[in-house]
Amino acid sequence: MLDQNLKDQLAAYLERVREPFEIVATLGTDASSQEMRILLEQIASLSDKITVHTEEVSDGTDVRVPSFALQRKTGAPMKLRFAAIPLGHEFTSLVLALLWTGGHPPKVEEETLAQIRALQFDAPQKFDVFMSLSCHNCPDVVQALSLMAINNSAFDVTIIDGGLNQKEVEDKGIMAVPALHLDGQMFHSGRASLEELIAKLDTGAAKREATKLSAKAPYDVLILGGGPAGAAAAIYAARKGIRTGLLAERFGGQVNDTMAIENYIGVPETDGPKYAAALEQHVKTYDVDFMNGHRAASVTPAGTEGGYITLKTESGGELKTRNLIIATGARWRNMNVPGEQEYKNKGVAYCPHCDGPLFKGKDVAVIGGGNSGVEAAIDLAGLVKHVTVFEFMPEMKADAVLVNKLKSLPNVTIHLNAQTLEVTGNGDRVNGLRFKDRATNAEQTLALEGVFVQIGLVPNTEFLGTTIDRTKFGEIIIDAKNHTSVAGIFGAGDCTTVPYKQIVIAASEGAKAALSAFDHLIRTPAPQAATETATV
Repeated sequence: MLDQNLKDQLAAYLERVREPFEIVATLGTDASSQEMRILLEQIASLSDKITVHTEEVSDGTDVRVPSFALQRKTGAPMKLRFAAIPLGHEFTSLVLALLWTGGHPPKVEEETLAQIRALQFDAPQKFDVFMSLSCHNCPDVVQALSLMAINNSAFDVTIIDGGLNQKEVEDKGIMAVPALHLDGQMFHSGRASLEELIAKLDTGAAKREATKLSAKAPYDVLILGGGPAGAAAAIYAARKGIRTGLLAERFGGQVNDTMAIENYIGVPETDGPKYAAALEQHVKTYDVDFMNGHRAASVTPAGTEGGYITLKTESGGELKTRNLIIATGARWRNMNVPGEQEYKNKGVAYCPHCDGPLFKGKDVAVIGGGNSGVEAAIDLAGLVKHVTVFEFMPEMKADAVLVNKLKSLPNVTIHLNAQTLEVTGNGDRVNGLRFKDRATNAEQTLALEGVFVQIGLVPNTEFLGTTIDRTKFGEIIIDAKNHTSVAGIFGAGDCTTVPYKQIVIAASEGAKAALSAFDHLIRTPAPQAATETATV
């Protein structure tokens, strides 16, 4: 199950286990149960503080088979179960759960841990976390709920691999992961940070956070956005020795949703989550006020006679700054056809890596013939029964090497000059796609169970309204030095008019924006209020 190299790494990690605990496995006679048995026995052999106990499967048991629970031998009780063989992207989640159960402290702010421990409920919070081992968005949610279960006995958490428990996933109509159910009802779908999930459970958190934000002193430079552009801007600004803040909805941005990164200069190969973690670590080595998990609501420029730019968050908090760098990036573009929103996460999906395994053996479509669409189709072809690719233009836009690979696959059909008209369904899930041949105007309906949308990006700039000049596509209009139409406000990365939306370009644009903001800062008198305060 684990090769020697992985065993050696795991053994080194398990040396950090401080307190003994037990892995209680519920196994059957099937092949998956035997795989789980081997994995658990290998884990126990690497630490004298971990033991494995196997429970017999009794008639009428409501425990999933195969599965295993982590149970402390002393201390506060905890309920954390894995109905999964957590390898792939979830191996890290398993290792962390083992360490945390064994008393090794998590790399989480003590304030956040205290907030988890203080949560109180009238009844146990029974969570089912549905994930897939190929999903790079799932580990954040799996690790967040594991941490809650380990630190607060009110949480009863089961981590469920959709591929291992396919019948349950189909019966419950789960067609996108991560999917988080509370007492059998959908609580959250899609990627989420620990802080975001805590905020959904702690109803007073948003108000407290807003108060904390509003109490902060004004910044010399405030960066909005935590992707490559925002991270680079924060680092370059902080290196100038000025008061720097960074506020982001999700640090790492869309990079978190990118698998292979092979074109960042000096880094031959990495993946999105790993690169995002490296960005965060780098930013935190500097004196940057790091504020994650906040969405911007509006921006108010400084007055004509000077003053501060004001950024307001959706929680009601307000931050003031002399210079603002907007680096909010972009998100996947919707088709905007009937049925798309109705069947989102019910067959309409945007991440083939995350949700592809849920469509094993089924017929699916990919909308978009660019690189992302063709890569998605190639990836899905190895999992599903058949893939149909729809491209709006008369020719595929993807690189020739990708198109040739796609055409070589036996279970792929390509429709060119095809306009998607509607995603159809039975009320519960997708059952087809209606499209038009743009050359003949003939309409057809194709029976499908999944539709993966891969048609480009739209900038995250709606909150700006008419404050700053934007293109008809929503991109912030900037000049060569990242100035916008408003003095003191700069733009960087995929949310701007800079051509070629690439990680390396976004990072360089963030650096440019920070240097331009610093130049503006030293050439602009400080607001009167700040001068008077400094004098006092």
